[in-house]
Amino acid sequence: MKRALFAGAAVLLVAVAVTSAENSGLDERRVLEGRRLFERETFGGNGRTCETCHSKDTGTLSPGDVRQRFRADRSDPLFLHDGSDDGNGNGTTRIRRDATVLVTIPLAPNVSLADDPTARTVTLRRGIASTLNTPALDPVLMLDGRQPTLEEQAAGAIADHAQGVVPSFASLRAIAEFQKTNAFFSSPEVRQFAKHGRPLELPAGRTASEKRGRRFFEDVPPDLSQGLKPGLCSHCHSGPLLNTTNEFAAAFIPSPAPIPQGQRFLSVGVSEFNDAGNPVREYVFNAGTPQERRLVSPDPGRALTTGIADDPTLEHVNAFKISPLRGIRHTAPYFHDNSARTLEDVAAHYANFFKVASGGLIVLTPEDERDIVAFMKLLD
Repeated sequence: MKRALFAGAAVLLVAVAVTSAENSGLDERRVLEGRRLFERETFGGNGRTCETCHSKDTGTLSPGDVRQRFRADRSDPLFLHDGSDDGNGNGTTRIRRDATVLVTIPLAPNVSLADDPTARTVTLRRGIASTLNTPALDPVLMLDGRQPTLEEQAAGAIADHAQGVVPSFASLRAIAEFQKTNAFFSSPEVRQFAKHGRPLELPAGRTASEKRGRRFFEDVPPDLSQGLKPGLCSHCHSGPLLNTTNEFAAAFIPSPAPIPQGQRFLSVGVSEFNDAGNPVREYVFNAGTPQERRLVSPDPGRALTTGIADDPTLEHVNAFKISPLRGIRHTAPYFHDNSARTLEDVAAHYANFFKVASGGLIVLTPEDERDIVAFMKLLD
């Protein structure tokens, strides 16, 4: 998908922004300023712009994108600071291999590191969240939900990743509004949903594989007689963007407390399996109290900022934002650590996850995996 998706080949990108503003009720001048800030402004920092890490094609960066940039220019600002192996500009092995950056997360007051008890932050390897669809449609920002607004997300990125001076709120608002224009939607249908609330339906599928794949995403209750496969994916990928739990999740996901409809965070075994091979550390919650709990993990996710280790609904420990599936074929790689390079890798992860989590009750066959991928590729 290119940023000129809705404009037509003969229309300049400036016209896209203007037309977007007119069609959506956004302020035209603010949108144009937001585009300038997003694409060209470095904010007096290390040379990065917003677009350095949020590409025009996908809203994120893949390992292939990074390697292409490295071949073209080894001095690209992408490879500075948290893009380097040590965070100080030395080495590019990790980002070229995984397209992850080093993210420094403040620890909740009741969370500490077993090997560094006085530390109040921890630095982790995470992928770059895509800007596709999210700014206009998803109030939950960042992979762990720690930024409450687009403006604060932009401010954090400018200060932490670009090492720049945070601009005025008016400038931050302009960046946010630019990210709500047509260029940041995966399809005209999703754009119309954002603008008018027009319902988004699941694609019917054309091929036999796509039609079989669709059954995994239909909102239906668990059915043991069919191996729990109908509706299997929809328990966590429901709603217009397929990014929330549905009404049947409580009956499907075993946990100490029912999983409520509309939950946005969940652990699906990515940190537990650690296929990315990221460094593991021990985290201490509520140290020295009867509620003390220790967690060994490469990335505890949302629990780092909420401080919640008693987690009956599975939305804190090793939990991350449930990814929207609209436009998913455009936004590789996947998961918070970029451990799934392709949708096929995603399906393979879930085959393993469901087998382990269900004690062998749910077994996805190679055909099931192909069918799920075939259907996900329809979800623009």
